[in-house]
Amino acid sequence: MKTEITSTIKDAQFAPTLTNDEIDLRELFSVILQGKWLIIAITTIFAIASVVFAILQPNIYKSEALLAAVSEDQSGGLSALASQFGGLASLAGVNLGTKGSTDKTQLAIEVLKSRQFTSEFIQKHNILADLMAAKKWDREAHKIIYNSDLYNEQTNTWVREVKAPFKPEPSMQEAYKVFSKIIAIDKAKETGMVTISVEHLSPTVSQQWVTWLIQDINKVMKNRDVAEAKRSTEFLNQQIALTNVADIKTVLYKLIEEQAKTIMFAEVRDEYIFKTIDPALAPEEKDKPKRALICVLGSMLGGMLGVMFVLIRHFMRNRAESRY
Repeated sequence: MKTEITSTIKDAQFAPTLTNDEIDLRELFSVILQGKWLIIAITTIFAIASVVFAILQPNIYKSEALLAAVSEDQSGGLSALASQFGGLASLAGVNLGTKGSTDKTQLAIEVLKSRQFTSEFIQKHNILADLMAAKKWDREAHKIIYNSDLYNEQTNTWVREVKAPFKPEPSMQEAYKVFSKIIAIDKAKETGMVTISVEHLSPTVSQQWVTWLIQDINKVMKNRDVAEAKRSTEFLNQQIALTNVADIKTVLYKLIEEQAKTIMFAEVRDEYIFKTIDPALAPEEKDKPKRALICVLGSMLGGMLGVMFVLIRHFMRNRAESRY
C-alpha cells in the first residue's frame, strides 16, 4: 500500500514537468511560425547582400607548376671521398655531400619562403605595383587596373595615405606579408614532388611569377654552391702550399677535383635544384571566389540570425511582462 502511494506521488511530480516541456516545445514552434515573415525578411536581406558581395569580389586566378628535385648522381665521387677521407675533408672545411648533409630540396623551399629572397624577387622583377595596388584584371585589354587611391599608373608613383613609420611606397616587409599569402609551396611526402602556385587577379601575371620563381631559385642555389666550391678550392690550394706530405697533397688534389666538378655541373645546368615536370600555364578559369557558396552561406546565416532574433524578442517580451 505504501509503495503504491509513493509511486502515485512520483507520477504526480513528474507529470507537470513533462507537460511543461511539451508546452514549451509547442510554444517554440509557435513563436517561430508567428515570426516567419520577419525571418523570411532577414534571410532575404542577407541573401541579397551575399549576392552583391559575391558579385563585387574580383576573380582570382591560380597558376601552378609541378617540379622534381634534380638527381644528385654527380655527387658519386664526393660520396666515395667522404667515406674514405671524411676526416681530412672536415679539416679542410669542405662539405662532401654525405647522407647526413642538409636536404638541398628542403633548403631551396625554405629559401623560397624567406624574406630576403622575396624582397630581391620583388625588386628584381619590379612587381611591387602588381602585388600591392592591383584592383582588377581587364581581360579584353589584357592589363591590370590599379587602385587609384594607392598608385598612380601615369606618373608611376605611390599616392596612398599612411601614418608613420609607413611611407606611401610600401616597404619590403609589407610586400612580404602580402606575397606570402598568395604563394604556396607544397612537397609531397610520398614522391618528393614540389608544387609551386601563385594566386593573382591576372592569369598571365600568376603564370609569369611562377616561372620567374623557378628560374630565380635555381639560379640562387646554383650561385651559392658555386661560390662555396670556389672558396673551398682557394682554401685547399692554401693547404697544399703549407704541407709537404705527399698523401695529404693527393687527397687535397682530389678534393679540388671534386669542387671543380661541382662548378662544372652547376654551370651547365639551368635547372639546378628543380626540374620542371609540368610548367605553369595561364589559367582560363578562376580559382575563387566561390560565389555560389558565398550566397548559400549568406542565406543560411540570415535564416539562423532571423530565428534567433525572433526567439530572443519573444523571451524578452515574456520577461518584461512577468515583471509587471
